[in-house]
Amino acid sequence: MVEPTYRKVGVLGGTFDPIHLGHVHLALDAMKEMSLDKVLFIPARIQPFKQDKKTASGRDRLAMVEAAIAGIKGLESSSLELDAEGVSYTYLTIRRLRERFGEECRMYFITGTDAFLKIEKWRNAEELLRSCGYLVGTRPGYRQRELEECISRVKTRYGTEVRNLHNSRFDISSTEVRARLEGGGDCSDLIPESVERYIRANGLYRE
Repeated sequence: MVEPTYRKVGVLGGTFDPIHLGHVHLALDAMKEMSLDKVLFIPARIQPFKQDKKTASGRDRLAMVEAAIAGIKGLESSSLELDAEGVSYTYLTIRRLRERFGEECRMYFITGTDAFLKIEKWRNAEELLRSCGYLVGTRPGYRQRELEECISRVKTRYGTEVRNLHNSRFDISSTEVRARLEGGGDCSDLIPESVERYIRANGLYRE
């Protein structure tokens, strides 16, 4: 069923193993800078580039996303990729979202610099790059020349709308979060308190 009431929707995909403050602030910055109606957090069932990596269950990762964004206007979770079979290819996700929101809705895929620099190697890259816009979060000076060249090439070759976000730069990785949790360390500066409570209550990321 098409939802025709939204003009601009952001899509933030990933493993979210676990979701951290960098993810949340990237979504909020994108929503503010681009006047998005909402941002969907979509945990991957199986990420194409991490098929050999063991992760927390889809149920747990979705629950952590829901805990992280609870009560924040405009941020929503979606089980779209978790409910689908097989590898979570982004072009298929955008197709399904297009059916949901309709052709009039402008969709923006929100990502970081490292992922965007590899975007032309993603499955069905041409369809993907022509099907939505891209909002790229960065940090000062990080691979800036490479990023500018990639953005210029993608715009010229595919007619893609790409914006370099002026985002709050939280240099956080889920790998760092897991390592600290495994060592019994405090993660209050990396993940929302609600997520840390869920992790400890469910015994996640222990040795």
